[in-house]
Amino acid sequence: QVQLVESGGGLVQPGGSLRLSCVASGSILRYYTMAWYRQAPGKQREVVARITNGGDTYYADFVKGRFTISRDNSQKTVYLQMNSLQAEDTAVYYCNTGTAIWDWGQGTRVTVSS
Repeated sequence: QVQLVESGGGLVQPGGSLRLSCVASGSILRYYTMAWYRQAPGKQREVVARITNGGDTYYADFVKGRFTISRDNSQKTVYLQMNSLQAEDTAVYYCNTGTAIWDWGQGTRVTVSS
């Protein structure tokens, strides 16, 4: 089973930036569409962005123009560059395949607050 380890979260002021990383065990990440998800307190987990193994990207409307998803298959890593962060972006962020077929990792907590 693939293990996912997310990192890079933290406390940031509104308007700030963070870069999240997700490393997958094994070497099969390259074959999958990967996605970042987030779950805010009291809310369901939602898709933030996806990237195909060919590099095509999709963004949820609420992050479009602010977040950028990328991947480095040689490093088995998916990234999420988050700019212009807002309080509404506060959540635990997770990565998984585009259809979430792997076990969830522990996530990385992002808190946007002044």
